[in-house]
Amino acid sequence: MGKLVTCILHKFRLKRTNGDRPSHPSRVTAVHRPSADQALRGATRLRCWERLSHGLYVPRGSRPLAVDLAAWQLVLPESACFTSLSSAELRGWWQPARVSHPVFVSVPSDAAHPQRRGLSVTRHPRPVDLEIIDEIRVASAAETLLAVAKDLGVLDLVIIGDSALHQGACSIDQLSRAAAGRRRGAPQLRKVIPLLDGRSESPWESILRLLHCAADVDVEPQKKIYDEWGRFVARADLWVVGTRRLHEYDGEVHRDRDAHRTDLARERRLVEIDWQRVGFTSPQLLYEGGSIIAGLDRLLGRSWDPRRLARWHALLEESVLRPAGRA
Repeated sequence: MGKLVTCILHKFRLKRTNGDRPSHPSRVTAVHRPSADQALRGATRLRCWERLSHGLYVPRGSRPLAVDLAAWQLVLPESACFTSLSSAELRGWWQPARVSHPVFVSVPSDAAHPQRRGLSVTRHPRPVDLEIIDEIRVASAAETLLAVAKDLGVLDLVIIGDSALHQGACSIDQLSRAAAGRRRGAPQLRKVIPLLDGRSESPWESILRLLHCAADVDVEPQKKIYDEWGRFVARADLWVVGTRRLHEYDGEVHRDRDAHRTDLARERRLVEIDWQRVGFTSPQLLYEGGSIIAGLDRLLGRSWDPRRLARWHALLEESVLRPAGRA
């Protein structure tokens, strides 16, 4: 703490961002946001600051993404904004996997911008729609997803898109308008829009739903189950339509002793009214898709079709969830 105070006293060498409270209400609740005045511009040799780029410094050590973006914003024109994965992460949207990537920036063609390592700049004929989140300029939600669509596969884009819809950051209509043009990413976004569902409550729920979609199995997310007297029994991740089977993702939270006890009581109530609940883990979804699809074939009384598994494998191979998708 003492070193940080010492650094702050050296204002004659450092230019700070505006430390006033933002006038805009926060539109993000999933990300911790520090004050923007933690980003510094100038020159210093004090060890409490870490060099982000030439003339840009941030507090040394672990820090939220907002601190780095506040520093980068100091060297960008006012018409520029952060976009793609940089905007998605700041908003707290789900990510398929944590992968290293540059800071993505959108800049109008007639505006100057710095050529710096770590920045990936996309130039546009006109400024893109943007929003202010805690004094940081970010592309609108629909514009962010359009930018993400340039670089990510269908499965990854569905995860991020589901999160945006779930948080209410945008609507299907807004995404459709963004995808209607001839810009890069538009064809991929148009392909993904019919697959999105804001009822998903986690990235792995989205993955589980896409597996069923690839297998030509109709499902309904967040299905509410009632007994014969109309009493609520459970709400399930996915209902396999036309059956009494519920499919859910079992994450680490279900390993907690109290959660496990609650899960067992819930499953017992479902069994008592002739419903079957089946849970899947992340390794099963990534590496045992064939057995899951085969089980669905038996449930639905249909024959095996290798094209269903091939579609699922194709989605996985272009995703950052697999090494090939990170190349």
